Amino acid sequence: MSKQDGSSRHVTTGPVDDSATPILHVDMDAFFVSVELLKRPELRGKPVLVGGTAGRGVVAAASYEARRFGVNSAMPMSTALQRCPNAVVLRGDYSQYARYSKQVMTIFEELTPLVEPLSIDEAFLDVSGARRLHGSPAEIAWTIRRRVQAETGLTCSIGVAATKYVAKVASSRAKPDGMLVVPAADTIAFLHPLPVSALWGVGRVTEESLLRLGLRTIGDVAAMPHDALERAVGPALASKLERLANGIDPRDVHTTRVEKSIGHENTFGYDLTDPQEIRRELLRLSDNVAVRLRKAGLVGRTVVLKLRYGDFRTVTRSRTLGEPTDVARRIYDEASEALSELIGDGERVRLIGVRAEHLRVSGSGALLWDPDEEWREAERTIDEVTAKFGKGAIRPATLVRRSHDGRAQRADDAPKPPEGDSDAETAAAGWGW
Repeated sequence: MSKQDGSSRHVTTGPVDDSATPILHVDMDAFFVSVELLKRPELRGKPVLVGGTAGRGVVAAASYEARRFGVNSAMPMSTALQRCPNAVVLRGDYSQYARYSKQVMTIFEELTPLVEPLSIDEAFLDVSGARRLHGSPAEIAWTIRRRVQAETGLTCSIGVAATKYVAKVASSRAKPDGMLVVPAADTIAFLHPLPVSALWGVGRVTEESLLRLGLRTIGDVAAMPHDALERAVGPALASKLERLANGIDPRDVHTTRVEKSIGHENTFGYDLTDPQEIRRELLRLSDNVAVRLRKAGLVGRTVVLKLRYGDFRTVTRSRTLGEPTDVARRIYDEASEALSELIGDGERVRLIGVRAEHLRVSGSGALLWDPDEEWREAERTIDEVTAKFGKGAIRPATLVRRSHDGRAQRADDAPKPPEGDSDAETAAAGWGW
């Protein structure tokens, strides 16, 4: 039995058929904010934001009280404060979030070994083999919510369903601090009334394309002739949306998570217009991405450039390499060529990001030739020097500036304008890509 309150919140309140629903999606409620409120209980019930507090900081997390004003994560902090001027802004402490995340994940792993973390504050669980010890999927979900609350003081929302996709949708409908079980037999009835934006892969642009076709609900998508849907969104996405709209998602819960991309980005305190300064920042970001690839033992086949102009227009360009790489020079060359297509004289740049995608383990698959061999050797030598003497002990000459008295100065040590959240890593939800 379930009920829906006056908002869009939908929760299970009594007995329900969970016999064929072994997949749980657990999502912490306003995680960063909730951790901060453990230290600042006097702020409960007030609009609270966590994120960059200087220059062009962005919102990493917003309390539900702040969200009522139209504030959400990734929004510029200046915009958030215009919408919610009474909000309390906290800089945040990522080390604390990581500590609580580890504690929560440990609770999951004590109930089932099949845990797939998606980010610092959410995970999929397969409880198929945990029934004998811990009860039915719904009972396990209740146990998780009770233990998380008792052991951390935090709350979470849980979706219980037959597939990962439906479980994730269900947890979002149960927020905050709720649980929703979707019986396997009720999957279609649950999905079809929902808006098309609830489909994975439907962002703002795709949603607009679907709305122009008169497709407002998931049920509308399921009923759409395949050819018409394919013309609107392309063959790959059309097939994916059709499967999801009919509740089909064959993916298993994987206990090992392979990074899909590694990226760094920087939002500047003022718009950059100097081409040399822009490309110097591009080189720095490319170097950071390459270092992380090598540390992880990965190479990337695709280089993605992200650019945000002074008027907030945001564009991305990707370039696929003949051979995957972990070399900064190659990453920079590809990103630089993409940059040349996007900026002209006097163009104002607010944000730059570089990302490597289509990752695979370094050395998996023999190369006929290695176009980056000399650069790779040099950069690995730099890695060794860095490990011994610290970051910045050696670097490309381009990243060395001169101070007013003529002394050499590392670019990342030079005086810079106030920044928001810079160099956010992909794994830090709400702080990076």
